[in-house]
Amino acid sequence: MRFLLKKLPLRDNSGRLDLEDEVALQYYRLQKMSEGAINLADGEARSLKGPTQVGTKSPKEDHVPLSSLIDRLNERFGTEFKEVDRLFFEQIAEAASGDEKLTAAAEANTLQNFSLVFDKMLENFFIERMDGNEAIFTRLMNDPRFREVAAEFLLKDVYDRLRK
Repeated sequence: MRFLLKKLPLRDNSGRLDLEDEVALQYYRLQKMSEGAINLADGEARSLKGPTQVGTKSPKEDHVPLSSLIDRLNERFGTEFKEVDRLFFEQIAEAASGDEKLTAAAEANTLQNFSLVFDKMLENFFIERMDGNEAIFTRLMNDPRFREVAAEFLLKDVYDRLRK
């Protein structure tokens, strides 16, 4: 019916729809398939569940953790990315999640339609992340005070991680 409604002309408020020129019943068949009684026995009522395998909506995809993305890339492309390389993809996901255009597109679209917007913007996120990492690297190499603060934090963080 949903698809038929798209083909029907818009109604005015007269309450009557004239389809005589567009739809015609050509054949009608009435046939008795069986005859009998339905036995309704007393007993405990069971809850009814609605249909789960019908409709035109796409099934939801499972959320894939970024660590399994690294495993997939390694397996499929023969790369040797480590768990540490997951940070790059986390940075991309974080930057994309904070983008206002993508937020609006996600709220207004299905995953399939959202992917069209996302694909157009993804390369920019890759480039921004590369530029961001280059900016940090340049600052670390050229600014001794900046490097000192970063090294102090990393020293404590790595030490604590290794001691656990």
